[in-house]
Amino acid sequence: MSKPTITQVIQSVLAAFIGVQSEANRKHAFENGSLLTYVVAGLIFTLLFIGVIVLLVSAVL
Repeated sequence: MSKPTITQVIQSVLAAFIGVQSEANRKHAFENGSLLTYVVAGLIFTLLFIGVIVLLVSAVL
């Protein structure tokens, strides 16, 4: 099997982020992907999510 592309990493992280990751995709990610890649992608998306929430709250208040 081949390493996941950046698009597949993003899709996997976003699917896991909202809780809709399929078992097959999760297995593929764990078996073929690098832990560091998924951790970094997860941290980036978490920081982006927090930033968007802060901006939305600031705009409302």
